[in-house]
Amino acid sequence: MNSKSNFRVRVMKYAWQLWRATKLTWRICMIKAWELYRLAKMMRNGSVSFFYQKADGSIRKATGTLRNLPAGATLNGKKMTKPSFKTFAYFDVEKNALRCFKIENLICIAA
Repeated sequence: MNSKSNFRVRVMKYAWQLWRATKLTWRICMIKAWELYRLAKMMRNGSVSFFYQKADGSIRKATGTLRNLPAGATLNGKKMTKPSFKTFAYFDVEKNALRCFKIENLICIAA
């Protein structure tokens, strides 16, 4: 599969998971899926600030990156190998640790 169609597959998988989790309209799920894709793309180039809702319901402002992850990085004791489309994993530059959140909990990317 070439890289031009690969990003579309990723967006569609995010949208499908969002729809399954929230039952929002397909249009809203696609908008949020594209936002997740843009967040990941920005994080591969450097640190990005964004907001999401934590499991306890509070709002968290995080600064994360996907660039230059430490060798052997693990999340909850598991190596990050296969991408999950239910959660979004990132390296938190403030906490100096890997973190993740459910994709439906992304609120926005900070300007």
